[in-house]
Amino acid sequence: MFWTKVKRVIKSGWVAFWRNGYVSLASVLVMTVALLVISAIIYSDALLNSTLQNIKNKVDINVYFVTDAPEDQILTLQQQLNAQPEVASTTYISSDQALAAFKDRHATDQYTLQALSELDSNPLGAILNIQAKDPSQYEGIVQYLNTEDTSVASGTTPIIDKINYDQNKTAIDALNRIIAASRTLGLVLAIFFALIAILITFNTIRLAIYISRDEISVMRLVGASNKYIRGPFVVEGLLYGLSSALITIILLYPASYWLGPISDNLGTGINLFDYYLQNFFQLLVILLVSGLVIGAISSYLAVKKYLKI
Repeated sequence: MFWTKVKRVIKSGWVAFWRNGYVSLASVLVMTVALLVISAIIYSDALLNSTLQNIKNKVDINVYFVTDAPEDQILTLQQQLNAQPEVASTTYISSDQALAAFKDRHATDQYTLQALSELDSNPLGAILNIQAKDPSQYEGIVQYLNTEDTSVASGTTPIIDKINYDQNKTAIDALNRIIAASRTLGLVLAIFFALIAILITFNTIRLAIYISRDEISVMRLVGASNKYIRGPFVVEGLLYGLSSALITIILLYPASYWLGPISDNLGTGINLFDYYLQNFFQLLVILLVSGLVIGAISSYLAVKKYLKI
């Protein structure tokens, strides 16, 4: 008996979906717009995260060592830093490499090059470039360096000349604020547009159900239960969501193909077309679940609230 009712509900919803062709088309189109908005939120979040990651990768600090710092002590310090959970990577630049890079930067400045050639020794010390996993962790790394320098030097004169953290601190703090604000703004926008998508879909499905008000009245007169009356409309909502999800994932292909080179050229570090291809099944699942949930809930609430079942 139960499965018989379920089959009837599904069949009624399926028949109503195709019978009310124009209404179904309008509902599917509106839900497609809603799912496109959700897709835009997903793409925006991917662009934001990739852009922020690019900026993070360009933020670093340099540790400048005194010219007579023993290389083995510098390498020991590098190994200790690499073992720290906050450190993403370190790059050692020897004094000779630092001098060569300096000469390359001042290749057209003959006075500077002539002054260097008159020196008996290399005036530049080695450099250790450090990248943290998160910009907020640089302060802790600097504190670690300030306490670790003496132990590395084994009680002798400290080998660290200076750390350029203070020079970069303003940019690092600004980046931390931008990251925090961007994440908050992204969450707020996602919730806002999701609510708009649900509201638009809800009102469209409410109109579709309003057209069937006479049919609902007859069903109530013959003693049909509330669940049995709601069932076909919920099935219709699920079909709206399924159709909209499939249409949306198809429309995203040309949109992503067009936006791919643009996003790449903007220096965001992500190509949206590659992102679409790499995350196709994940996007499809998100759209299917979103469409089915929005369609089913909107249909259920529209019947309950506006038709007074």
